[in-house]
Amino acid sequence: MSMLRAMQRTRLPVDLTVAQRSVCVVVLSLLTACATRLDQAPVVDYSTQPGAMAAQPPAPLGPPPPGYYRVKPGDTLYRIALENGQNYRDIAAWNNLSDPNQIEVDQLLRVVPPGANGAAYTPGVATAPVGGGAVESAPLGAPPPAGAIAPGSGAPPAGVPPTAMAPPPGATVPPGAGVPPPAAAVPPTYGPGSTATMIPPQPPGASDTTGAAAPGSIDFAWPARGPVLNGFDDAQNKGINIGGAPGDPVRAAADGRVVYAGNGLRGYGNLIIIKHDATFLTAYAHNQALMVKEGDVVTKGQQIAQMGNTDSDRVMLHFEVRRDGKPVDPLKYLPPQ
Repeated sequence: MSMLRAMQRTRLPVDLTVAQRSVCVVVLSLLTACATRLDQAPVVDYSTQPGAMAAQPPAPLGPPPPGYYRVKPGDTLYRIALENGQNYRDIAAWNNLSDPNQIEVDQLLRVVPPGANGAAYTPGVATAPVGGGAVESAPLGAPPPAGAIAPGSGAPPAGVPPTAMAPPPGATVPPGAGVPPPAAAVPPTYGPGSTATMIPPQPPGASDTTGAAAPGSIDFAWPARGPVLNGFDDAQNKGINIGGAPGDPVRAAADGRVVYAGNGLRGYGNLIIIKHDATFLTAYAHNQALMVKEGDVVTKGQQIAQMGNTDSDRVMLHFEVRRDGKPVDPLKYLPPQ
């Protein structure tokens, strides 16, 4: 009897081990079944279901308002200024740009002076109504501002001559009465010491066949002496190329002010841009050395650079005439050689 009990005590650990193994096998079987059901669960792509909202491409930006330019890939502020006939520093100031090199694609830039015609739009700023009148506000019951016309009165505003007001209905107006005298013609100026050549009036029926400002509006001179290697075609060449030797003098074609001197425009090398008036500017590219700086006032015939081949495969001067920022044929503005 005692021997049987001893044997049972001896086998007890063996029986417990077998039971533990059985429990483990059952648990593993359950986990495997769960994993199998998870692996076999269907995957639904809701993006392909009817009515699902697919990602929409961004809407294209509309054209810029008059007087503004939308930055394109590859643009620089220097090129934008050249294409719009402005000083890049002015464009930076009009758009509150602290760094002229920090512009972004699709950015909207003002390219005409604030308040100029064709640039009435300013982001976030209310503009005057069409017609140019200023918008003024005053509390109800307040007296009208000086110069305003009281409702129902025929009195002209302060500072406006009576002749500029329309006569009352039924009034007899003598011939010539009420017509203000024409304003005196003021000749334009192109900078200190410059003289403008006035354009004679065109006879009736005459038209400008050049497609640009009439030649002679500014008395341009040749910026360099040499053969014309390539002419103007407005596609591949926005000016003319004048041949020469390294170091040949490059001269200002007319009086004006230097608005750019540097090499920040790709394809132009060492470049000088001179603004002659509100309409015309000239560009001188590929120079070997620059002899003026931004802000300098230059006179017609003054040497401004030495001819070279920077950013070019040969020594030459690339010369452009731009009217309102648009390239025009320089040969229509230069005298015969």
